[in-house]
Amino acid sequence: MDTPPTLLIVEDEILTAISLQTGLEDAGYQVMDLTSRPGEALAAARARKPDLALVNIKLYGSNDGIALASELKTLDVPVLFISGQPDRAVSARSAAVGSLPKPYSVDDMVAAVGYLLARLAGDATQPRPQDLEVFDEDLPEAV
Repeated sequence: MDTPPTLLIVEDEILTAISLQTGLEDAGYQVMDLTSRPGEALAAARARKPDLALVNIKLYGSNDGIALASELKTLDVPVLFISGQPDRAVSARSAAVGSLPKPYSVDDMVAAVGYLLARLAGDATQPRPQDLEVFDEDLPEAV
């Protein structure tokens, strides 16, 4: 049996975080950690590298999510920005593989995660979800 892909969620809005965790786990993903603190997220990623990290840019009023994404990139952890600040996500595009702007539904997130994980694995056959912006030019192009 295949091991499900692992995800790290870094989100300071607790209801959003729990909703994401539930929806992604229902879709077959393993949420290895759910935190709102960049330091805890880095420790979790160092202990067990996730397949993808979902990172809110604005954590407790600061833009710590961008710095966290840059740190995660040094650990070879791909990051999907989940943010209500799409302009900030685009300006920090070098730290992430893409961005899904808020508001989004759990179904939107499941589709975005599935698409990015497939692309990271070299599968470019899936259509890109409508609201997902892909940043990483190194990902295989969808056909």
